[in-house]
Amino acid sequence: MNRRRILLGASSALTAAALGAGAWRSATGAMSAYADYTARLRAPLSGEIADVIRYATLAASGHNTQPWRFAVAADAITIAPDLSRRTAVVDPDDHHLYVSLGCAAANLAIAAAASGRPGEVIIDGPLVRYNFTSGRRDDVDPLLAAIVRRQSTRADYDGREVPPRDLSSLQVASAVAGVDVAIITAPTEIAAIRDLVIAGNGAQMRDAAFMRELKDWIRFNPRSAMASGDGLFAGASGNPSLPTTLGSLAFDLLFDAAAENDKYARQIASSSGLAVFAAEQADPAHWIRVGQACQRFALEATRLGLKLAFINQPVEVAALRPELARLIGTTRRPDLVLRFGFGPSLPFSPRRPVDAVLSS
Repeated sequence: MNRRRILLGASSALTAAALGAGAWRSATGAMSAYADYTARLRAPLSGEIADVIRYATLAASGHNTQPWRFAVAADAITIAPDLSRRTAVVDPDDHHLYVSLGCAAANLAIAAAASGRPGEVIIDGPLVRYNFTSGRRDDVDPLLAAIVRRQSTRADYDGREVPPRDLSSLQVASAVAGVDVAIITAPTEIAAIRDLVIAGNGAQMRDAAFMRELKDWIRFNPRSAMASGDGLFAGASGNPSLPTTLGSLAFDLLFDAAAENDKYARQIASSSGLAVFAAEQADPAHWIRVGQACQRFALEATRLGLKLAFINQPVEVAALRPELARLIGTTRRPDLVLRFGFGPSLPFSPRRPVDAVLSS
């Protein structure tokens, strides 16, 4: 346990003692209630169209902003960007936002087909349209069951190697036209990308605007996570639940680059491998395709019993992208980086209700 966690734990204990157990629980909410909440979000799929959209919203999104709006018509479901949920500092060109739309589109296509609504995904610039097609589809995509189990697991993994056949399955599952996926398992290459992650993390943590934006999306306890339905729930990263005021203070006082860099180095070293996604063009339509590839990679990883987490600092800090591209042997702009391996299950992230993401 590092000094930062010791101080945070001591601060939590002192505050809990001052408030009393009842007041503390009132301020933070209970993890048992949060577990019930996430279980409802991940209930089995029914035939209702609202459930199809619920499954779509279980996709990954930057800072868990869920920047999407769904519109349902007789012949299609459209996904449009919700620009009110932009993260302008970490994602100034909305790259992550459009990747998130692609992640949701991948889930939507799998869930819609499983609900008896076969169709095809059409990408039209910044919009995604799932057009219903005629006929029946009796087979269910084997990735369907993984939708409710996939999560970004920001924890140490156990370092075991992934069998070659599973690496091949990940490559096949994430194949999307116009997107390259580099799966990296060589220790020297992983170490080189780790150094870029640490360099990017240091640059971001020296940026006051980045830190303000990140803090705005952190939910320090189950109560605030359930109330907002979005953001980065501290418990989903293995951190203790704190009253929001105390959590905000702890973030300002104890969140430091050295400890975070040590954590990233340790977690990357514990991983089985890394995956880097790069599209042939840098525009919304191709970023959506990257999201489709990434989500299908994540679902296949989940199906195989793997965990994964994003380590996107080398693509978020623009100055680091050329070196990352060189390391993976591409002339394209890298779009996403994630690590994967065998690790623990942590609490799931929150989600907004379907009504909140529907367009009239």
